[in-house]
Amino acid sequence: MNNKGKIPVYSLHNFSIPERQGRQYQVEVFDANRHFQVEYPHRHDFFEVLFLYKGSGVHVIDNNRYPIKPPCVFFLSPGQAHKLEISSDIEGFIYIFTPEFYLINKNNQNRLIELPFFYTIEQDNPPILLSDNDDVSFFYRLFKKGVTIADKQDHVSIELLRSILDTILTFCDSIYPNREVLNNRGKGHLLVKQFYQLVEQNIRNNYSVAQYAGLLAVTPNHLTQTIKLLTNRTSTEIIKSKQILEIKRLLVHSNLSVTEIAHYMNYIDQSYFTKFFKRETGVTPLVYRGQSMK
Repeated sequence: MNNKGKIPVYSLHNFSIPERQGRQYQVEVFDANRHFQVEYPHRHDFFEVLFLYKGSGVHVIDNNRYPIKPPCVFFLSPGQAHKLEISSDIEGFIYIFTPEFYLINKNNQNRLIELPFFYTIEQDNPPILLSDNDDVSFFYRLFKKGVTIADKQDHVSIELLRSILDTILTFCDSIYPNREVLNNRGKGHLLVKQFYQLVEQNIRNNYSVAQYAGLLAVTPNHLTQTIKLLTNRTSTEIIKSKQILEIKRLLVHSNLSVTEIAHYMNYIDQSYFTKFFKRETGVTPLVYRGQSMK
């Protein structure tokens, strides 16, 4: 197993040198000589954009494995479990940030979850593969400028860093492969992503569809109809799939026993927990764990 106990959750301060403690952002060089050590896999409580222009390896996000084929850009949303297996010659940049940092001056407080690569409806996170040399050069210059001014704490520098981040995200949005399809989904698409975000944040609370609808200020029927229209699944099916995803994360990425995972997920009856998992996946939790570790 990779970790003792639950999957560790890191905040920005875990990635910060002493001089940068307390900041809501970090932008820096990403290579094999980074200044901190973290356990893999782990989660973040912040957003991440990882731009790689050299090297190779594999990026595991939740249950998906993505080959690292630079130049490419990866994205992570809060709560996702990920693991990097990288070559010693890896080179790139990373921008990590809290929603508060990015949204502080935004009239649209839903901007982050409107982006197609955060809290994805498809529950996958393939990277953007950059094929245009001008795009690669543009990204490099943006991140390089961010690194250059990252240690400055005057108002102008912080606003510039926020503008650089906005440019990075907006440009990624413009070249994201499924952007044309996403544009045609309108407000319903946003509601579905808000629902996904809430389920991710409350996965252990076992909320009902009605409770999630209340949090979203819509009727349960409207929520279910919108989700069915855009995902071809019901609200209940999505809640179950998120629960199964979280259980799989814990089975693969932690040393918790099946009993401990059931307790952590607030299942009082372990027998029901095991039957639920087998019904949804076709195998018991122990069998799934064994298969995943081969």
